[in-house]
Amino acid sequence: MEAPARHEFQPADLYINRELSLLEFNRRVLEQAKDETVPLLERLRFLCISSSNLDEFFEIRVAGTQQMADSPTPQRGSDGMAPQELLVAISERAHALVEEQYRVFNDVIVPALEKERIRFLRRAEWTAEQDAWLKNYFGNELAPVLSPIGLDPAHPFPRILNKSLNFIVSLSGKDAFGRNTGLAVVQAPRALPRLIQLPREIAGSGPHDFVFLSSVMHAYVDELFPGMEASGCYQFRVTRNSELFVDEEEAKDLAEALEDELSQRQWGDTVRLEVAHNCPEVMWQHLMHEMQLTPGDVYQVNGPVNLMRLMTIPDLVDRPDLKYAPFTQKIPKALTGDLFAAIRERDQLLHHPYDSFMPVVEFLRQAAKDPKVLAIKQTLYRTGAKSPVVDALVEAAKNGKEVTVVVELRARFDEADNIDLAEKLQDVGAHVVYGVVGYKTHAKMCLVIRREDNGLKNYVHLGTGNYHLRTARQYTDYGLFTADAEICKDVHAVFLQLTSLGKVIKLHALLQSPFTLVKGVHDRIDREAEAARKGKPARIVAKMNSLVEPEIISRLYAASQAGVEIDLIVRGMCSLRPGVPGLSENIRVRSVIGRFLEHHRVFCFHHEGTPEVWLSSADWMERNLFRRVEVAFPLKDRKLRARVLEHLEAYVTDTAQSWLLQSDGSYVRAESPTARGPVNKPVQLRLMDD
Repeated sequence: MEAPARHEFQPADLYINRELSLLEFNRRVLEQAKDETVPLLERLRFLCISSSNLDEFFEIRVAGTQQMADSPTPQRGSDGMAPQELLVAISERAHALVEEQYRVFNDVIVPALEKERIRFLRRAEWTAEQDAWLKNYFGNELAPVLSPIGLDPAHPFPRILNKSLNFIVSLSGKDAFGRNTGLAVVQAPRALPRLIQLPREIAGSGPHDFVFLSSVMHAYVDELFPGMEASGCYQFRVTRNSELFVDEEEAKDLAEALEDELSQRQWGDTVRLEVAHNCPEVMWQHLMHEMQLTPGDVYQVNGPVNLMRLMTIPDLVDRPDLKYAPFTQKIPKALTGDLFAAIRERDQLLHHPYDSFMPVVEFLRQAAKDPKVLAIKQTLYRTGAKSPVVDALVEAAKNGKEVTVVVELRARFDEADNIDLAEKLQDVGAHVVYGVVGYKTHAKMCLVIRREDNGLKNYVHLGTGNYHLRTARQYTDYGLFTADAEICKDVHAVFLQLTSLGKVIKLHALLQSPFTLVKGVHDRIDREAEAARKGKPARIVAKMNSLVEPEIISRLYAASQAGVEIDLIVRGMCSLRPGVPGLSENIRVRSVIGRFLEHHRVFCFHHEGTPEVWLSSADWMERNLFRRVEVAFPLKDRKLRARVLEHLEAYVTDTAQSWLLQSDGSYVRAESPTARGPVNKPVQLRLMDD
């Protein structure tokens, strides 16, 4: 491959910083909350998602950057930024994002909700009747479970739980022991509701009047300090490093080691302090020093310190007219009966959430009951606490099937659930393994081995998303059922690799990380580049969640310079710069944000008129390509390839939900008059037709 002329470009010209790119993605999510074409309660959900995304950004991304900055030998990123320089840039952009979140909440969402008689009542708006009811609620429901802590040498500043709601209270007067410390902290247990819905009989103009827990605390906090006066009560929240660290090579039992680490997750190093906007400087400075933070880590907010608590509102408010219209998932007719017969006849492709996930569950249920089925092998990454997939595997084990499950215990924030489901499966005799030390098992695979008249027959399901019933209604993903002998043989070999020991296996149909997937992608990009140099049509269309791997980006740049037309649909982080003269004029990047979370990964290569279509569990990131077990699988069926290409054409020509990445790292809406130049070049997917 002829590498791009990197000497002409500085790192900052070649790569967009991934952390800043992630913040930019969150800004696009927030824009959905302003979009008046989106139903109002769904706009509120987007605001909550933006807040939740930012929480995880601080827990993982900022925490990791802080650790790198504190390293004796901090390394610069591929974009050339040093960790300390990056932290300054993150702080600047994150503060702007938070300010915009609360502006949208106060100036856009709240007034719009009020017009629909959905109100958040402030203390000044309470009637005498509401005041009496809330005071009684405080005394009966809140005060008994609160433990205010006065701050003095005998009562040092308490440990603050990650992302918990707390109040710092300024006091005047002396207590029963003659103490006058002036400050106290009240922690709100997570069992308490953050929003209190007023009974209809005392509600104001409509049936949906709510009061924030923080407002009730502010109103009656005096009652927690008899004989003293609370001159101020201000909410605050602390975000901590939530990344788990387990030395897998030293751990004798990974599940046990993870359980020990999970108990400490809530007490990691502090990375952010959120305080009420009216908190006096002397008080937030005190909190900042207690948390060992700097002024750049402090975020003063005009509203609840956790906007995510508003996510309950759409479920509490019965207003279908303010939500997305219900839609019914369909089940392909071929998958309504004997699934093994349907899969034997031809490959079957599900496109979630438009197609129901139930055929996948039914596939396992039929396998569990079928006396001809001898064994089931399954990978599980995220399934949810109560999973029909796990229930089917349990039933299969009880029915005497040989059930082997590779459970990824280190699926971030699902570790506890995965430990529980692993124990549930082990209790019924299933073989449970935790993958390979040092590599997360992220591949989505299920293999059923069945005895038929002509011998053993294998059936496989491969997916781009998790075996999770709820997210399959919210995420876009593909799932392939196949009995193709070559694919089934490869899946069986990967399972053997995960559960036993041995050399690197040779696969004939699948690409697998950390071994052949990245090389397979490199080779196909280079092949398109070589075709373009010979004057032949050359085309790459790829869809994924994130694109940050430097070598793939380098090869895409080289392919663009050779004349390959490249369209990338990247939902979140993207470090590639499109439309840079002399580098990436032929590359267009778009991010699609709409009702469903874009989650499937699809890689398409023109291949001189015989297109290849690959589906995968892997993004183009270092972690997916080098530190995880992932698979990419081909669509061999011509009709299925054509179906996926039709889906991609809808993405790359969309102007309703698309954002176009500009060469400076910013995004503009596809229909915006500023979305010009090579980034908005018309697309001709017909070059990829069979």
